Amino acid sequence: MTVSLVRIDDRMIHGLITTRWAKEVPCDGIIAVNDKAHNNSVLREAYKSAAEGQGKKCFVWTMDHFNKVKDKVLASNTRYFLITKNPLDMKTILVDWGFVPSDVKEVVVGPGNDRPGAIKLGDNQSFTQEEGDAFEAMAEKGYKIHFALLPDKQIGYWDKYKGKFGY
Repeated sequence: MTVSLVRIDDRMIHGLITTRWAKEVPCDGIIAVNDKAHNNSVLREAYKSAAEGQGKKCFVWTMDHFNKVKDKVLASNTRYFLITKNPLDMKTILVDWGFVPSDVKEVVVGPGNDRPGAIKLGDNQSFTQEEGDAFEAMAEKGYKIHFALLPDKQIGYWDKYKGKFGY
């Protein structure tokens, strides 16, 4: 297994990822995929510091770079968390590019900030219609969409909320 957790988290890499999730799910490293984070050296180094402070390898890649190296990720013996900042990027990776993250068939959705036009599902979990469309596309591809800030703080699965987005 090379991908042990697939997560969408608008904060990407933070203490809850490197401590709580990494204790629940085997993890040797974290791959964060986001163009803006990769191109912002301060943010990129902060993410790396958070992960490496817990003894985890960390990569912050652009979408294009991930697409180029995704087969190497799968061929690796290292167990990675794959994290994107938003549902649209994860939908691109899993649905549009057809990336199959080892045996993982669940996408864990963490924080999503309140924004104008966003639909609130729970505390710190608000998503736009476009993001809802991305969840539906991933679900249609066979992934279970699980809304969980922490392993023990979850609000349910996409099936419970998709009606709020017209599905």
